[in-house]
Amino acid sequence: MASFAAQTLFILFFTLFSAFFIKINGEFSRQSINMSTKRMEKITRLRFYFHDIVDGKHPTAMQIIRLPNKTATSFGTTFMVDDPLTEKPKPTSKLVGRAQGIYAFASQSDFGLLMVMNFAFSEEIYNGSAISILGRNAVLDAVREMPIVGGSGIFRFARGYALAKTVWLNKNGDAIVEYNVTVVHL
Repeated sequence: MASFAAQTLFILFFTLFSAFFIKINGEFSRQSINMSTKRMEKITRLRFYFHDIVDGKHPTAMQIIRLPNKTATSFGTTFMVDDPLTEKPKPTSKLVGRAQGIYAFASQSDFGLLMVMNFAFSEEIYNGSAISILGRNAVLDAVREMPIVGGSGIFRFARGYALAKTVWLNKNGDAIVEYNVTVVHL
């Protein structure tokens, strides 16, 4: 009997109490505060090197959209990539994953890339896990910041940012880029 009364009182209290934490924005959305215990989130910091090879016998980036007319910024030019990610800048250093996705010249006024990329890791506890980047890469800036919009495996529900810095670039467009990544995940 006391148990039934306690349950009824709890339900009544919760219903009345939760009404104070609901915000209704017209018919479009409804927000409420989640009263559950907040999950423990982890912060992981990674540093690796992205090797983008567009020239030679074994390119890792292929141009998939070519423009009929050359533009000053290569606007519209699009590449599909499967670039190695290594522990150090040397191409022969330990492979830690692959960058797979697309980048495209998306600006008509400067060299701004649209990056749609997954960094799939193959090393240690990160094996089989990936982070997803979707954002602008202003390639002529010394350091570029791009958002991490998701992930899988150990990086499920990931969010964060990646800082990219070109450490080597040749006249053909081959590049080595250092990535410093901060990821918040479950």
